[in-house]
Amino acid sequence: MQQALQEFDHLGMLNAAQRLAAEYGDASGDNELRAGPLLVIAGAGTGKTMTLAHRVAHLLISGVSPERILLLTFTRRAAVEMTRRVESIVRASARGAQLHPMPSGGLPWSGTFHSVANRLLRRYAHNLGLDPGFSVLDRGDAADIMDVVRHEQKLTRTARRFPKKDTCLAIYSRCVNTQKPLVESLDKTFPWCSDWADELAELFRHYVIRKQQSQALDYDDLLLYWRHLVAEQEFADEIGSWFDHVLVDEYQDTNLVQAEILNALKPDGKGVTVVGDDAQSIYSFRAAQVENILGFPDQYMPSAQVITLEQNYRSTQPILDSANCLIAESERQYRKNLYSDRSDGGKPKYVTVEDGDAEAEYVVTEILKNRELGIELKQQAVLFRGSHHSDRLELELVRRNIPYVKYGGLKFLEAAHVKDLLSVLKWAENPKNEVAAFRVLKLMPGMGPANATRCFEHMAVAEHRFAALREFRPPAAAAKDWSGFCGMMETLSAAEFDDQGWQAQVTQVRRWYQPQLERLYDGLDTREADLEQLEQISGRYPTRERFLTELTLDPPSAAGDLAGDPLLDEDYLILSTVHSAKGQEWDSVFVLNVSDGNFPSEFATGKPEMIEEERRLLYVAMTRAKQSLALIAPLRYHVTQQRRDGDKHVYGARSRFMSDQLLATMQKDFQGRPESESGRLKTHSTRQIDVHARMREMW
Repeated sequence: MQQALQEFDHLGMLNAAQRLAAEYGDASGDNELRAGPLLVIAGAGTGKTMTLAHRVAHLLISGVSPERILLLTFTRRAAVEMTRRVESIVRASARGAQLHPMPSGGLPWSGTFHSVANRLLRRYAHNLGLDPGFSVLDRGDAADIMDVVRHEQKLTRTARRFPKKDTCLAIYSRCVNTQKPLVESLDKTFPWCSDWADELAELFRHYVIRKQQSQALDYDDLLLYWRHLVAEQEFADEIGSWFDHVLVDEYQDTNLVQAEILNALKPDGKGVTVVGDDAQSIYSFRAAQVENILGFPDQYMPSAQVITLEQNYRSTQPILDSANCLIAESERQYRKNLYSDRSDGGKPKYVTVEDGDAEAEYVVTEILKNRELGIELKQQAVLFRGSHHSDRLELELVRRNIPYVKYGGLKFLEAAHVKDLLSVLKWAENPKNEVAAFRVLKLMPGMGPANATRCFEHMAVAEHRFAALREFRPPAAAAKDWSGFCGMMETLSAAEFDDQGWQAQVTQVRRWYQPQLERLYDGLDTREADLEQLEQISGRYPTRERFLTELTLDPPSAAGDLAGDPLLDEDYLILSTVHSAKGQEWDSVFVLNVSDGNFPSEFATGKPEMIEEERRLLYVAMTRAKQSLALIAPLRYHVTQQRRDGDKHVYGARSRFMSDQLLATMQKDFQGRPESESGRLKTHSTRQIDVHARMREMW
């Protein structure tokens, strides 16, 4: 029995290419696997996650210690799922082997780039001039600080339009993540803001100063500080020496800063494995650079090993034939030809319709038809380039009483009541957190911006001690509850709560917050349910700092994201932007508005690199389908700014991606408006008129 367990092949379920990637490297004398740089090009649906999980499991089974593996992902969910799979493979394959024991928490260095950065920066805080208790700002908090500084710099009352806080933050983030000068970023991405280059530079300088004064880092700072840390050889060597293997998932989505961090940790590429698909690089608006994956092999001498996964386990071959044809026309790529053992299903459809109303009518009709054939609504998805493209469809779904979920709405942390409660804990964690302090203070009756400013300045004079709150004179409306509020903040900041039993603080804050919640908001049932969920989530984290940081970096979705109330029904349809659909799959997929101006977007015109990304975006949409796919192209689009009964419209041009070669792989169809029998006019004469000749005779 023992011999049988030891001979179990833990890579037996992989195909040849997957296995080659999973076991790449050579076993050394100390029974550990040594490997050079490896790039795994994992085509859509080719088992990328399974291959990477088996790669990590193989390293462990080969004798590599779990503490010596750094696994970087883009979502916390992906890291958790990867760890779960690795543990399952190791348990099934090596019960009799002498392995390094897996820690109770799985892989200790598995997480997102930002979460790993957070852990490292707290360890090296004294080297970086940081307080180990620094706060991590979510996008909303960062935008609020930007707005405060924007107001202080008198940029809110300019004669000409100055960009708003979210745009300013987007420009700042773009510059940081692309490492491009401000002027270049403005010219390429925000041309309408180009005249404000000097003012924006001054705004960003004061924004950085304000964050430093508050001991707060935004998302971009986490990566930037990490990059500055490993830019020093001493620290790069030290951190790099902690890990024998560094593995990166979704490498095509990395930006320049992340690529530089990886290169600094392992400049020779030893033990580096990156997995991704250049054909699915669609996040340049987040500063992701497809060049990172395209140029990865050539940054090492000798070049990195490249292994391509082409066997698709998701889609039928007719769908893959169309997807392969589309992406084959891309100028620069890793060539691959996806294939599948599934030959069932017909060709994808290219459906032309008269307008948006006809498009909605066609989609709903087909969805209901599929449902009668046994395909649940949840196994069908409607994808689109921009979130507003589904407006007409949503009206038709409501009219037909079809429940649906639309992805791309508010995140959990963007809900006001959730931000309120978390701000109390954030302020207790970091008394210098000005954004959290202002939000908490303004929850009190009569405590407007002016009083909140006075209170925070009063605390600053007292070295940000919460005991000083009792000495502040609040407005009359807040006087009754002030003592209880001060007592709560003093308790929350007490040292004894730092490590053990901290979850009781969430209950304490909820109890204090309840009267404020009832006073400030309606819809209490939903909001109270969200706060109850937050309290339950807190039990998963050992410390308050980990809870606040991890939740900020990777927030869960809220029930409020649902466009309707589909959970009251047995089934519901999926609506999603293509960007939000990446990584998902459905039996049946409909793609709206496949015409020039949408695929590719009109904003990509004149930029070859953006046109290629738009091609990849359509490729991602097509490869979400498992057994049926329909690309829908309206012939005309109604102009929005007109009377309700107006009929102004523009005609849509065929997408430049829909080449004759691609159309040859698809079933072409036209869906016009149905005519009633009584409305049809019948012809009787069979006489022919030679109009061609008459036209020629005119000249």
